[in-house]
Amino acid sequence: MQSIRRGDRGDAVRDVQARLVALGFHVDALEIDDHAFGESTEGALRAFQQERGLLVDGLVGPNTWEELVEAGYALGDRVLYLRRPNVRGDDVRALQRRLNILGFDPGREDGMFGDQTSQAVRDFQRNVGLRSDGIVGATTLEALDRLLAAPVTGPGRAAVRETEAVRTGSGSLAGRTVAVDAGHGPEDPGATGPAGIREAEAAFRLAEALLVELRLRGSDPRLLRAAGEDPGASERADRANRAGADVLVSIHLNSHEDPSAEGSSSYYFGGLGASSVAGAALAQLVQDELTAATGLRDGRAHPKSFPILRETRMPAVQIEPCFVTNPKEEQLLSEEPFVRGFAVATARALERYFAGQATGSGEDAP
Repeated sequence: MQSIRRGDRGDAVRDVQARLVALGFHVDALEIDDHAFGESTEGALRAFQQERGLLVDGLVGPNTWEELVEAGYALGDRVLYLRRPNVRGDDVRALQRRLNILGFDPGREDGMFGDQTSQAVRDFQRNVGLRSDGIVGATTLEALDRLLAAPVTGPGRAAVRETEAVRTGSGSLAGRTVAVDAGHGPEDPGATGPAGIREAEAAFRLAEALLVELRLRGSDPRLLRAAGEDPGASERADRANRAGADVLVSIHLNSHEDPSAEGSSSYYFGGLGASSVAGAALAQLVQDELTAATGLRDGRAHPKSFPILRETRMPAVQIEPCFVTNPKEEQLLSEEPFVRGFAVATARALERYFAGQATGSGEDAP
């Protein structure tokens, strides 16, 4: 779809405004009457993107539009069940939260009705004497409401399970399948630095160096795209899921209109009060190792709902080791010591993760 942005007018803008207002965001009446994408519409959209863990750019692109649609569903609006592609929405997220606090494990509260959520529904139905068909209709919702009549607080089962797994570790990096995603591609090269380095090409070089380092440490890395490929984020996530990867590392570069913007940042799945405990722990380890090895400013670890983080079934991080738009950091991308240092630092972070040496759950983790 073509992005909807400030200055646009028409029915598409009116639709976006109506969805934002229905979600409680303020849009000026004059802009609504004129179907005009103005300052207040952009402000409401940016607040929505921030809340949902999206890229805050003030544009209605495919990811933001999908989130706007998903946000319009409340639990009970429709019958939920397992299908392909998975049903998505805030109603699914609300269902997952209820199952979690009752002790049934639907996995991450990601708003996607997948296999694990379906099994949790079946387990719940069996437990309360209902037909175990995995279909969430009026009868199943009534049973959930009865059990949740009294407020229940505290972390759900999925969060407890992830926390314990991070604390105890799971052994060695050796033998582990690590999905490595080189961001962007030929058709979507990403940002370009002042000297002409393109994000897609630099990310691929970093990914290749990480593959070499992981193999040296006994891991089984899988590159999610070839040099000439440009699969969508959902396809990359599906490839990692089909490979049965233990973790995923996606490599991008940061960019900003201010060429002085600098530093390394990492991202893990999170949004609307739910996040991946394991992803947050891995992201923080990556930040610790990268900043120590390169001396770059620590841009910290942050929760985001990027498709590559949301749609993968394993702990996943997106690493942006530097700003390609910063002349000094762009230069680093062409220097072998930096590329090698990135690979070694990331591999060390993965070793620490599997050994249970996580020191925290991310700067901005809830």
